[in-house]
Amino acid sequence: MHVKGKNYRAIRADKKNKSVRIINQLKIPFEFEIIEINSYSELVNAIKDMRLRGAPLIGVAGAYAVWLACVEAIDNKNPQKFLKDAFKNIITARPTAVNLKFATCYIYNKVLIEKNFSNWENVAYKFANEYYENEIDSFRKIGEYGLEIIKQIAKQKKGKVVNILTHCNAGWLACGDYGTATSPIYLAHQNGIKVHVWVDETRPRFQGAKLTAWEMYNEKVPFTVITDNTGGHIMQQGLVDIVIVGADRVAANGDVANKIGTYLKALAAFDNKLPFYVALPVSTIDFNLKQGVGEIVIEKRSTDEVVIIDGISNKGKIQQINLMPKNYNSENYAFDVTPNRLITGIITEKGVVKANFKEIIKLKSNMYGR
Repeated sequence: MHVKGKNYRAIRADKKNKSVRIINQLKIPFEFEIIEINSYSELVNAIKDMRLRGAPLIGVAGAYAVWLACVEAIDNKNPQKFLKDAFKNIITARPTAVNLKFATCYIYNKVLIEKNFSNWENVAYKFANEYYENEIDSFRKIGEYGLEIIKQIAKQKKGKVVNILTHCNAGWLACGDYGTATSPIYLAHQNGIKVHVWVDETRPRFQGAKLTAWEMYNEKVPFTVITDNTGGHIMQQGLVDIVIVGADRVAANGDVANKIGTYLKALAAFDNKLPFYVALPVSTIDFNLKQGVGEIVIEKRSTDEVVIIDGISNKGKIQQINLMPKNYNSENYAFDVTPNRLITGIITEKGVVKANFKEIIKLKSNMYGR
């Protein structure tokens, strides 16, 4: 997608330099910085500290981390042990997003088939790139299926603006390109449909205010940033036509784990009889997980994220401030689970399905050995 009119992807691999380049999402919206990463451990740290984030992008990063580990393993005394240890470190970088485990296992297993250590690097690079390109194609298809839903609403409104509420950042920064929840929005905008996006700020890391709003601004899509607790009110006032969010993990029964606060938006949408859609690639579905409520591991992050925020000073410098004394008790759950009963439909690259086991199991295929 675009940054000041120029096309970018959120992550790129450089085979010649044996490195991975990522957009540092911690600096957006005040700075645009591309970081070059030269080791798998550095890429793992970037996942942990959220210089890159978003379930699909974490999966791609995991795939490329295996490639970087293969590059490093060649010079190690025990390549197999090095790669095995690297695999364990990569796969546990963040616990909730299933894409990381899925993509990392896929590339790792492809590498293990190759008995010649010197070929590991090429095998990993080939399949990591293939995985990435397939994901990008999936995001585009998600957009096409979601576009049809927005078209129907626009038709019902006789060409008036379609107001879409989204939570967190399920945009191209979270995926590499297009995004999941944002892909239908971008395609609608490109097709001349009048859209306006309500962007939840998304405490405590403000992925909505910092990332989604920045994306919308660069794509010239009309948007308004709102506080997290505003969603229910504007739904009551008839200012929202549809809610579209992304996902970090989806259980086989259609329960959805996504950024903390998603559940509350789903409840408000349900009470106001508004369509609530979740957009995601099939790689985000954990077919081995029967249900999400009570079973999906919910990541708890540092409470510093609750207490401390950053912003830009009057002098143009990024600085941190404390919202409250550090000795106050606080909690920082990164995700919540929305029960399938609250979800209108799940938009995937294979079509739109109901959030139930019967529909979701049809999406399972032999893709990547699943």
